[in-house]
Amino acid sequence: MSLSRRSVARALALGAGSTLLGGCATAPAGEPTLDQLARAKGLRFGSTLGSLGRTSRFHDLPYRELTGRECSVLVPENETKWQQLRPDPTQPYHFAPADEMFTWAEARGMALRGHCLLWLEPKWLPAWVNALNYGAGDGEAARQVLAEHIRTTCGHFGDRIESWDVVNEAVTPETGELRRNVFSAPLGGVEQIDLAFRLAREAAPKAQLVYNDYMSWGAGDAMHRAGVLKLLTELKRRGTPVQALGIQGHISTYKKPGTPEDAPGQQAVGWRRFLDDVMALDLDLLITEFDVNDKGMPDDIAQRDAAVAAAARDWLDVTLTSRRLHRFLCWGLADQHSWLQQFDPRPDKALKRVLPYDNHFNPKPLRTAIADALRAMPAR
Repeated sequence: MSLSRRSVARALALGAGSTLLGGCATAPAGEPTLDQLARAKGLRFGSTLGSLGRTSRFHDLPYRELTGRECSVLVPENETKWQQLRPDPTQPYHFAPADEMFTWAEARGMALRGHCLLWLEPKWLPAWVNALNYGAGDGEAARQVLAEHIRTTCGHFGDRIESWDVVNEAVTPETGELRRNVFSAPLGGVEQIDLAFRLAREAAPKAQLVYNDYMSWGAGDAMHRAGVLKLLTELKRRGTPVQALGIQGHISTYKKPGTPEDAPGQQAVGWRRFLDDVMALDLDLLITEFDVNDKGMPDDIAQRDAAVAAAARDWLDVTLTSRRLHRFLCWGLADQHSWLQQFDPRPDKALKRVLPYDNHFNPKPLRTAIADALRAMPAR
């Protein structure tokens, strides 16, 4: 792990300035919610919530109330993904889990995002879709399958959803080229993405249509960023109704062996250039899935929390200056419910501390860093 001098200074300040309770920082009395801080600058803050899997985040009542208190935007973790809505083509769509969460959120005045209509990577498509085994001459059959899914899904939720991640993670990070799936041979790479956006526009005429991906700001992500920019440029050339780029914001200071090292200050310069290039295409921005991976950070909880907060503040200080960014969503709020616990565990098997609150719902230095970044950002 390497942090800039500014990051180290912030880490020390956050570590010294926090009141620790069992290794966790307590928030100052009367502290505004993260959404209140965001709204003061023309932004809205939100998070994901889920009701599927081994542990239902939605039915964890303290966690649900924390989400309702801090947020005014909700995105389902898995409940509107194709493989969850229709794992079996002989059965009806399974909308009930998403509907239950959406009804709760709407009663609290929360805006809704949909995630996601088409996830290009084959392992995230329903098994029955991958088994269709299309050839180059099966274009119409492939179109019908994709159209039926997008029209049914968008038609069910209607105008309730303000913003859809229409296409998710289409670019291979290592090469910048498009991923291939069952629709690539009959429809083409860019063509299936273009089609998904056009179908979404027909079925959800009022929703913001978003391309969502996890490119980050390090030297090792240069090919990924270039591939995303190339895709967005081509979609705009075609007149595809894409309106925004979703920046997932899964950030980390951990570097895999062989990953290029970042020159001092170069991360911020390259990232700023990328965001400006995207906005120059007349596209808005969203932070859609923010968390900070603490893999490779110290074992000591106070040191780790301070390092996570410092890394977050560095990234947010650059990203939140984008005046076409109007939504900021975390991918969860409390550590025990983070997807990273299972998908990318720490070598020491310790609970990851990657979200604003710990597993006892105590605020951590990461929450302070997010709050301070929201206070410091320019107004929209």
